Amino acid sequence: MATSLLRVPPPQGLLRPLAVPERLLLGPGPSNVPPRILAAGGRQLLGHMHPEVLQVMDEIKAGIQYAFQTQNQLTLAISGTGHCAMEAALLNLLEHGDTTLVAVNGIWGQRAADIARRLGANVHELPKPPGEYFTLWDIEEGLTRHKPSVLFITHGESSTGVLQPLEGLGELCHRSLSASPLGASLRNCLPSRAEIDVLYSGSQKVLNAPPGSAPISFSERAREKMLRRKTKPSSFYLDMGWLANYWGCDGEPRRYHHTAPINSFFSLREGLAVLAELGLESSWERHRANCAQLCQGLRDLGLELFVKEEKARLPTITTVRVPEGYDWKEITAFLMDNHAIEIAGGLGPSVGKVLRIGLMGCNSTSGNVDRVLRALRDALGCCRRSRL
Repeated sequence: MATSLLRVPPPQGLLRPLAVPERLLLGPGPSNVPPRILAAGGRQLLGHMHPEVLQVMDEIKAGIQYAFQTQNQLTLAISGTGHCAMEAALLNLLEHGDTTLVAVNGIWGQRAADIARRLGANVHELPKPPGEYFTLWDIEEGLTRHKPSVLFITHGESSTGVLQPLEGLGELCHRSLSASPLGASLRNCLPSRAEIDVLYSGSQKVLNAPPGSAPISFSERAREKMLRRKTKPSSFYLDMGWLANYWGCDGEPRRYHHTAPINSFFSLREGLAVLAELGLESSWERHRANCAQLCQGLRDLGLELFVKEEKARLPTITTVRVPEGYDWKEITAFLMDNHAIEIAGGLGPSVGKVLRIGLMGCNSTSGNVDRVLRALRDALGCCRRSRL
């Protein structure tokens, strides 16, 4: 009589149909994926070296150049999330012992400093309290004191809702640096005009594609710094030399590097197509108008905006202080359970201090503003009553 060799039975959860609830995602990302982009991601697979896939990659590259308003040849999408793009930017530019200055006013500065230390860089942090941004004087003082080869600063600090002004920053850096990578969200940030050397984002934000691919672009100055490296980058997967070839950025015949997430690329291509059809300036204006409507509605509810200066508020993520006497977890849970709406609490240094409401890409509509404001009014009333 045969004896089964299996000791682990089939998981019961996998024997049931997949169940995914419908929710309005108004947190800091991911955003809801529109049907057109969902359909693109559901197309049949092709091989990662098929000419049709390489054509899609070329279209993605052109779309990223449009979104970032750059003609950088070394422009592509990392096969990974925005975290992966952050790591790619740092590990390709930094070598062991390099001096790096990281502007820290939220979680992304904290994590960039962590990554740079893991790479063996000599890291100096330039701190600001959460909710504040860096002035040119702040940056100049840090550059003068530490003389770094690389500056990292976050344009869209999603953990606090701060929009970092970039005007004049690139010119300031290039008087003393060989490269200046800056993290950024997709809005009116023009890398060539701001003299940004490395810019990256995530597919799941304004582009409304699923997480898993990350636009990134390197200037010629940054590319030359990479070519002068004394050692190879510590990661083969994120080695920009290999990736530049796979994406057709170096003028050489394309070679296999990794099996790319083909369906994620299909989705990213469609997200960029939606942005191109709408137009960047129209997208900027829509986000600005809906953010203004949201901010006014939050004030009308008696809530306090976390970022004081209007010019320093992200148009994609609005932060408000958790009202006194309330638990942020109760508010977010109430919206999820009773209105099928996701908003988020703080992250990193803003944990317990703020609520974060995201309006990104196709989710940035006047109707969604009205919907989340009604849900918040309901939550504030019900959560308050539960405490009486």
